[in-house]
Amino acid sequence: MTNPRSEEGNRLKGIAVSPGIVIGKVRLVDRSRVKILYQYLISDEQVSREVKRFKKALSSTRKQMLSLKKKMPAQIKDHAFILDTQLMIMDDPKISESTVETIRSEKMNAEWALKKSVQEIRQLFEQMDNGYIQERIHDVEYVAERILRNLSGIEQESLSEINERVIIVAHDLSPADTSEMNTGRVMAFVTDVGGPTSHTAIMAQALEIPAVVGLESVTKRVRDGMLMVVDGHTGEIVLEPDDDLIIFYQEKQLALEEYRTGIERISHLPAETVDGHTLAVKANLELLEEVVPARDHGAEGIGLYRTEFLFLRSQGKGLPTERELYEDYKELAEIVAPDPVTIRTLDLGGDKFSSDLSLAGEMNPALGLRAIRFCLKEPKIFKMQLRAILRASAHGSIRLLFPMVSGLSEILEIKKILREVKRDLNKKEIRFARNIKVGIMIEIPSAVTMADVFAKHVDFFSIGTNDLIQYALAIDRGNEHVAHLYEPFHPAILRMIQQVVTAAKIAGIKVALCGEMAGDPLCTIILVGIGLDELSMNAQSIPIIKQIIRTISMKEAQADLEHIMQLETAREVRKYIVKRMRPLISILDQKGYYIRVS
Repeated sequence: MTNPRSEEGNRLKGIAVSPGIVIGKVRLVDRSRVKILYQYLISDEQVSREVKRFKKALSSTRKQMLSLKKKMPAQIKDHAFILDTQLMIMDDPKISESTVETIRSEKMNAEWALKKSVQEIRQLFEQMDNGYIQERIHDVEYVAERILRNLSGIEQESLSEINERVIIVAHDLSPADTSEMNTGRVMAFVTDVGGPTSHTAIMAQALEIPAVVGLESVTKRVRDGMLMVVDGHTGEIVLEPDDDLIIFYQEKQLALEEYRTGIERISHLPAETVDGHTLAVKANLELLEEVVPARDHGAEGIGLYRTEFLFLRSQGKGLPTERELYEDYKELAEIVAPDPVTIRTLDLGGDKFSSDLSLAGEMNPALGLRAIRFCLKEPKIFKMQLRAILRASAHGSIRLLFPMVSGLSEILEIKKILREVKRDLNKKEIRFARNIKVGIMIEIPSAVTMADVFAKHVDFFSIGTNDLIQYALAIDRGNEHVAHLYEPFHPAILRMIQQVVTAAKIAGIKVALCGEMAGDPLCTIILVGIGLDELSMNAQSIPIIKQIIRTISMKEAQADLEHIMQLETAREVRKYIVKRMRPLISILDQKGYYIRVS
C-alpha cells in the first residue's frame, strides 16, 4: 500500500496517543484561556468581598465537577478518579488557602491572586524531570480555568451539545470536556498541546477514540467543516485530503482493523520463537484501571507498576496512608493473580514533597534527590511503602523493584531497611510473602559497570532504557536541540544491555527490559538475540511484539546480534536492522503500523 503524496503544508505531525484512523469534518472548539485584563489593588474594606467572591466561585466549580462526574459515560466510569483528582486540587492549600492569603496580604483581586498561585505550582512541577508528573500541571490549570470562568461569568460551549459526527479540534481538552461529550458523535480528538500521559490521551484510549496531540498550531490551520484525516497510529493528520488520499486511508483502516483483529485473537499465546525460545511479555502500568485492557492485549503479568500516582494525588493533604497504599497494591495483586506483579518503589524527587518535608527544590532534579536516594533519606516514607507492599504480597505474586540504584552501598542499605520492616511485621504477626523477590532498575551507567557485583545481591534486574539512554548519551529528550541524538541503536547502549544480561546470566538471575525499546518492533530481534528473559511495555504494543517474536528464531537473532555488535554507529545498526527485517516492516507498513526507519 503506497501512501499518495500530498502537499507538505496539508500534512501535520503530532503525537499519536490513541490508535485508529478517521476521516471526517472538523469541529473547531474554542478552549482558549480566560483573559484576565486587569490586575488591581483593593481596599481593606473590599478584601472580605473579594474572598467571598473567590470562595463562591470555588463552590460553584466543585458542584459543576460533581455533576459532570455523575453524568460520565459508562465507557469512562473507571476513570472518574481523574475528576476526583481535580476535586482534590480545589481543596489543596496551594490553590485555595494560597489564593485567599494573597488577596488578604497583597490586597489583590481574586483573578490575579489565583493566577499567582497557579504560577507558583507550575514552577514546582517544572522542576521534575518526569513527563507524567509535568503533565499533571494541566490538572491544576483545568481547575483554575473553571474557577476563573465562574469568577468572570464567562460560559463555555459544552461538548454535550454537539449533534453531528465530527472530529474535535481544540487547543486542549480537559477531562471535564471529554466526560460530557456525546461519544456517539465525536469521531476523534486533535489538540495543539498534550502528551502520551495527558488526561486527553487517557480518556481517548478509554473511549477507544483515535487521538493526536501536541500539534502545536493545528487550531490556527483549520476551520469548521474542513475535511480531515486523523491517523492515531502515526500521529499524522491530513487537511483537505484529495480522493486518492481518502481511498488510501480507507484501505489502510480496513487492513489495520483486519490485522489487529487477527493478532489480538492470538495475543494470549506465549511469545515463543520458531525454535522454541520463550520470553515473558508484560505490561507497564501506573493505574489499576489499566489492568483489564493490559490482560486483554495479552499481558502475562505486570512488569512495572509505577507507584507515584497516589503520592501525587495526596499533595496538599499530607502523604497517603499505609492503608491506602496497601489497598491499592492488594487489589492489583488480586486482579492480576496468578500472574506476577513487579511493584517499583517511589520514583519521585524531594522537591515534590517540599510542603510536607521542608525539602528545598533543586536546580537539576534528574541528577538530584530522587527515587531511591529520596527514599533512603526519608526512611519513614520508605518503610511505610515497603510495609504496604509486603502486606499486599500475601494476596498475590509480587516482586519488589528499586529505581535509580547507583552503588552497592544503596543495595545493602535497602536490604537492611527491608529486613527491619519484615521483623516488624513478624512481631505483629502480619502475613506477607517471606520469599518476595527483590530487584533493581539498571538505568545509570555506574549500575551497568557494577552489574556483576550487584547480581550477587538481588534476585533480578530490570533495565530501564529510557533513563539509561538519557544518562549514557547525555541527552535530554525534552530538549528539541538534542532530542534527535536520543538513539536506542547507539552501539554503546546495545553493549550496555548485553553487559547487564551477561552479568545476570553468570549469576543465575533473571533480567527484564521495561523501557520504550521493549515496545519498538525494530528492537525486538536485537533484544531476543541478547537473551533477555522478559519484556515489559505499553499494553497496546504487546500483540505486535508477540507476533514478531513468533516469526523469528533465536538462532537467527543471535547470529544477527553477533554482526550488529561489530558495527560502529547507530546509523549502521539501524540500516542493518531495517534491511534484515524488510519483509516484516513491509507487512507492518501495509497494515498501518508506523516504524521510524530513517
